Amino acid sequence: MDGTLVDSEKLWDVALHELAAVYGGTLTGPARRAMIGTAMAASMRILHDDLGQPERDPRASAEWINARILELFRTGLRWRPGALTLLRAVRAAGIPTALVTSSGRPLVEVALDTLGRDSFDAVVCGDEVDSAKPHPEPYLTAARLLDVPIGRCVAIEDSPTGVASALAAGAAVLAVPAEVPVPPTDGVHQVESLTAADLELLAALLGEPPG
Repeated sequence: MDGTLVDSEKLWDVALHELAAVYGGTLTGPARRAMIGTAMAASMRILHDDLGQPERDPRASAEWINARILELFRTGLRWRPGALTLLRAVRAAGIPTALVTSSGRPLVEVALDTLGRDSFDAVVCGDEVDSAKPHPEPYLTAARLLDVPIGRCVAIEDSPTGVASALAAGAAVLAVPAEVPVPPTDGVHQVESLTAADLELLAALLGEPPG
């Protein structure tokens, strides 16, 4: 979701830098980049370590971030280039779709006001799995909910963490880097923008003709 479908990482930047300031510090660039694609608890540990305050409670920090990001999502959520067009094409073709995100359910519910609640047949949130990305569980869960073999799924991801999760699950992977580079990886096709992706490309990633 974040960075793939919607340009929300900049909103996370705002919230995370604000919380760092509340704690009397400044979030560094490497720490911020390390958070992209990770679950909330892991991101808060990165933040605390970066500030030299590892003793802070990740749950309390997560509550602060969630409250602030909900405000920002309600007013500033924008589609990534090409994302809406591709999603509409996939839905028009009758292809099952799942949203697989590290974000928690309350935040995703707000985002769905922009993404469209009928845009996905299944939604897997970061607080609804035992192991978050880069573990394969989120994508394996999505494939199960769609009743589709994971080997016939294409995962579209913007971060190394998400790519690792999808590859470990056994999906074909299309990478569209947003805030951080995705290193060249065997089995991963990469495009600069989803404006370069269409149904033919998704089919080709599975080694099948479109349709």
